[in-house]
Amino acid sequence: MIPQNVEPLFKGAGRRARILAIANQKGGVGKTTTAVNLATALAACGKRVLLVDMDPQGNASTGVGLVRSHRDKSVYQILVQGAPVVDTMLETMVPGMTLVPSSIDLSGAEVELVNHPRREHKLGDALEQVAEDFDFVLIDCPPALGLLTLNALTAADAVLVPLQTEFYALEGLSHLLRTVERVKRSFNPRLEIQGIVLTMVDRRNNLSDMVARDVRAHLGSKVYETVIPRNVRVSEAPSHGKPVLLYDLRCAGAQAYIHLAGEILKRERKTPGGPVLVS
Repeated sequence: MIPQNVEPLFKGAGRRARILAIANQKGGVGKTTTAVNLATALAACGKRVLLVDMDPQGNASTGVGLVRSHRDKSVYQILVQGAPVVDTMLETMVPGMTLVPSSIDLSGAEVELVNHPRREHKLGDALEQVAEDFDFVLIDCPPALGLLTLNALTAADAVLVPLQTEFYALEGLSHLLRTVERVKRSFNPRLEIQGIVLTMVDRRNNLSDMVARDVRAHLGSKVYETVIPRNVRVSEAPSHGKPVLLYDLRCAGAQAYIHLAGEILKRERKTPGGPVLVS
């Protein structure tokens, strides 16, 4: 169930959205699943959430029930054509959650942006138009460290990293962390790691436990206490065009994402210069 103690409200003059890029250059780690279900859980906690689908595969858009034939305007128009964000936004089946969808056109955006001025800042500049209309903006990045992900990292206040508990996890994570540091130095000095969430955790598997221990030993409090278990209902939900919280609220995966949202809100209360939260 949704815990009552994770429903504080943002307040304060000049408040702007907290922008989180959900990124990992490795595919198949639960990145889009985390983006969709975390956005849903934050909306369920009373937050106004904008989900930006930056992956040309468009799975986050599909995961909230938007069929491809209804994606007339997408993040492609924002990046390449300079369209206002509000012209691309669509309401979703989740109360409080709005979507900027992806489309197949986005697969060519990196090439088209090569000669654009401020090419790394296209998304960040656009999101400033709506920064005061939301509490959180979650950006689902593609599984690569190219110009699309660079735009997301340049726009973001912080990065949330889904990390599968498997053998090569730490190697890929170290590469991503170096990229975040380079982006911070060159494009976005406010960028930080919000946290690392362990995904697809199978407690019957000794390897899962070993990787989890290694990650926590290296990164300590940056790793969320909440872990996302392997759960068949989480895997089934996208085929029904629903976040797992709408598909089966009581399953272990849905409850894990609700607890993750609560943990993130607690961290955000402690963020210097971040939004003010009251109970």
